[in-house]
Amino acid sequence: MKRITLITAILFSIIFQKAMAQNQPKNAPAILNHIAVYVADLNKATTFYESVFNLKIIPEPFKDNRHTWFTLGPAGQLHLIQGAKGNETFDKNAHLCFSVPSVDDFIKKLNAKNISFEDWSGNEKGITLRVDGVKQIYFKDSDGHWLEVNDAK
Repeated sequence: MKRITLITAILFSIIFQKAMAQNQPKNAPAILNHIAVYVADLNKATTFYESVFNLKIIPEPFKDNRHTWFTLGPAGQLHLIQGAKGNETFDKNAHLCFSVPSVDDFIKKLNAKNISFEDWSGNEKGITLRVDGVKQIYFKDSDGHWLEVNDAK
């Protein structure tokens, strides 16, 4: 009797697993896991992202003092990786974007930290207003990577 119960349980488990696998869409879109940013000074970059964006550091598996991982909530993670040569020039089109509740409040934070910002056209202290009403500003991180902050909902 125990043998029949065990065989029935195993068969049920196999059938259930196959049914669950069949319910997974075969063409499901990929989900962003993380964004990696190569930095010259890990401590400086970590402090920048932690203090400017209030990002929370999460454990990273390498523990080699060359990586800092931040959670981005449901969007994934941001990985900072030590080793860039520094003094690189980046194009504004290649940027990371963070949304905040208020661009005006965020600008106060940048001003308090003496971080300059501009609009898309490059006007210092300018704010871009998109056609859909979203405010945007652009500035650089400690390595010169472009960042956008907007108030998109």
